Amino acid sequence: MRPYNRILVTAALPYANGPLHVGHLAGCYLPADIYVRWERAKQKDIVFVGGSDEHGVPITIRAMKEGTTPQAIVDKYHKLIKESFEKLGISFDVYSRTSNVIHHETSADFFTKLYDDGMFEERETEQYYDEEKETFLADRYITGTCPVCSNPNAYGDQCEKCGSSLSPDQLIHPRSALSNNPPIKRKTKHWYFPLNEFEPFLNEWILEGHKEWKNNVYGQCKSWLTSGLQPRAMTRDSQWGVKVPLPNAEGKVLYVWFDAPIGYISATKELLPDTWKQYWQQDDTKLVHFIGKDNIVFHCIIFPAMLKAHGSFVLPDNVPANEFLNLEGDKVSTSRNWAVWLHEYLHDFPGCEDVLRYYLTTIAPETKDSDFTWKGFQDANNSELVAVFGNFVNRTFVLMHKLCGGKVPPLHLEDMDDDDRNVFNEIKRTKHQLDVLLEQYKFRDALFEVIDLARKGNQYMQKKEPWIKAKAEQLNERNANGIIPQNSIDNTLHVCLQLCANLAVMINPFLPHTARKMMHMMKVVDKMLDWQNAGKEKLLSTGYSLRAPELLFRKIEDAEMAQQVEKLRNPHAKDIVEEAKDEIVEATIAPIKEEIQFDDFAKLDLRIGTIIAAEKVAKADKLLRLSIDMGNETRTIVSGIAMHFSPEDIVGRQVTVVANLAPRKMRGIESQGMILMAEDADGKLHFMQPANNINNGSTVN
Repeated sequence: MRPYNRILVTAALPYANGPLHVGHLAGCYLPADIYVRWERAKQKDIVFVGGSDEHGVPITIRAMKEGTTPQAIVDKYHKLIKESFEKLGISFDVYSRTSNVIHHETSADFFTKLYDDGMFEERETEQYYDEEKETFLADRYITGTCPVCSNPNAYGDQCEKCGSSLSPDQLIHPRSALSNNPPIKRKTKHWYFPLNEFEPFLNEWILEGHKEWKNNVYGQCKSWLTSGLQPRAMTRDSQWGVKVPLPNAEGKVLYVWFDAPIGYISATKELLPDTWKQYWQQDDTKLVHFIGKDNIVFHCIIFPAMLKAHGSFVLPDNVPANEFLNLEGDKVSTSRNWAVWLHEYLHDFPGCEDVLRYYLTTIAPETKDSDFTWKGFQDANNSELVAVFGNFVNRTFVLMHKLCGGKVPPLHLEDMDDDDRNVFNEIKRTKHQLDVLLEQYKFRDALFEVIDLARKGNQYMQKKEPWIKAKAEQLNERNANGIIPQNSIDNTLHVCLQLCANLAVMINPFLPHTARKMMHMMKVVDKMLDWQNAGKEKLLSTGYSLRAPELLFRKIEDAEMAQQVEKLRNPHAKDIVEEAKDEIVEATIAPIKEEIQFDDFAKLDLRIGTIIAAEKVAKADKLLRLSIDMGNETRTIVSGIAMHFSPEDIVGRQVTVVANLAPRKMRGIESQGMILMAEDADGKLHFMQPANNINNGSTVN
């Protein structure tokens, strides 16, 4: 490993055409943040840059669909993405955007330098053109059948199903994404970068010089290089993007994958206008790109070739790309709303930022694709964070206040036993393991080591049983070894408190909000989180008074998980901003309505269901959103009973549902039926339910 004096970390620029989902986080942003927080704790000179990619074709497509401008789209989603990152604790030093003037200038200067050096070849070629829309089609505007996996909806630059990088000419039966018509070919002029000329350099630099890279990264690079590289157009026909800085280049912009990685440079300039060159143009800089596997070719082959051609920039030391994160056994799909959106999670689970950070790290797709499930999320929280980590910290602080007056007890060296010493040895061993694993970008394994240390703390406390010894102390007894119980109690809790302090330091890169809570409980300053403190036996001084315990994590209930699963299944369930036009009026005591025929009644399909989740509807005092188990399906029903029942009191109730009532939207939520209620003379509502529980879905005749 070559010596370095500073570190520059980048995370892939997300497209500002939609919100972030958990796949984005697991792919690169969370691993990048863990690594940066660890290096910062070691007092390293490190800069973490990111920003929104605002020139991609998906942005112009989104603008057309919404009948607005690309600028309006990027303004909207840049703000949402930036706020979501901040709330989750992704600690960028700068989060910029490629629509900034400094980025346009930096990208244009980079292109001009290569152009002046004779690096580009000007070519007139035939490109796909949409006659109806009267425009050349960028790669993403062209869809067709993937030649690799036969996906009928592959894009002209990439198949999102199999991950293959493509060109429009490779698509089978291409069509325009704008008009759905088959495009024609027309001549147009573009500037090509001779990627093929950099094959020898890339072969030596990657295949010989970076064999330590992750297998998935090294393997994909080797495949590309073995297949042979071709010149690649670095300009496109469009009005949205960085204008090509050449005369007679009207209607031409830089290819998004030319200007997007330059966004790392322009973001650093924005942050450090006077010293940015130290991080990009000095050999003692360690440059690390965190990305998902679909961006490997751009960050490991195209961008390094660009940097090499320019001649003034350092090359990446590592590109620890992750694989893909699936959702409930299926691929994340934004078009089908099959995603867990970060901003919605933060709204639905306030104060649980670290739970998501924890779960995504434990299932990180570091070596292969992995799967996010709400059941797995719940188990990770309840069985690990609550039952292991949180339980150990809480028990330690409760017993310290109960048995030691809320102060750190002394350590009686003469009365220490092997169990006490083993805990200190485990603390040191864990710190060493973390250094090894984090340096290798194995964040999943590193987090396991921290949780396992807390698990060993629980085992140690359970074996020592200081609460039992406290009873013996009250009777002034001695144990079999003749040690006064109070000494043993002091030692046990002293060891546990030092372990808690170490856990705060070690968990900080992964769960920074949790570390802050622990710091507050221990009444210590931020300096405690310096990595040099990890592994030390004495972080809390004897006699130091600590605050009362606070629960680090709360239990997550089944009903909450049912709500999230329902949100996935019902694409309208997340719409909480539309104003209600109507409200459901349930059956109440009133004059008998006009007579009907039996055939009219027979049209009703009444079924028994069980309420499995209930929550209040935003900005609607009378409405509850209910999830009803109907036997063979779960339905969402909006009911005007919020003034009569609390959500937590009705979960588990069986109800009678009008199952064939036409769906109706209220507050943006589609209500798929109606529950029957009775209203007594006092105006109190009562559920119409069977006397005894029966199977959900049973008919009412």
